Amino acid sequence: MTAMTDEVVHIVVIGVAGSGKTTVALLLAERTGRPYAEADDFHPPKNVALMAAGTPLTDAERWPWLEALRAWLDAQSDAGRSTVMTCSALRRPYRDLLRTARGRVVFVHLDGAREILQQRITGRSGHFMKPEMLTSQLAALEPLEPDEDGFVVDLALTPEEIVAQILERVTAV
Repeated sequence: MTAMTDEVVHIVVIGVAGSGKTTVALLLAERTGRPYAEADDFHPPKNVALMAAGTPLTDAERWPWLEALRAWLDAQSDAGRSTVMTCSALRRPYRDLLRTARGRVVFVHLDGAREILQQRITGRSGHFMKPEMLTSQLAALEPLEPDEDGFVVDLALTPEEIVAQILERVTAV
């Protein structure tokens, strides 16, 4: 079922734009042999167009997207597969919805200095997320609460160091 445990465990790498979610999740999926899903790929074209224009999404625009992510997690659980997924999941209600997926859902929040985030966003090309949207994402961010299954990792670490911490923490619980 999973490389780490006998139960289905979905690791959802969360954080604002520029935190390194995709880089870390791809490396984690490679190391564990788990199926990988990039949440951005589940957005309908309308959402992508809004974000590309610098318009933050409303909750009404986010819910169908989040439900599609949960459905993917459920399908993987039904097949007995643990997974790795990226998703901003900035607010508690979004994580609460993802947490209703079958299997265990563990959130790994990549967090760190705004300066690093800004530098990373400014330095990349071809992504729909505009640098000016970082402010709205940071304002919307609701940190993981003690009752949530998850933990924070410093995004200033190398991807390899972050993956090592994730593997250590997920197998330890």
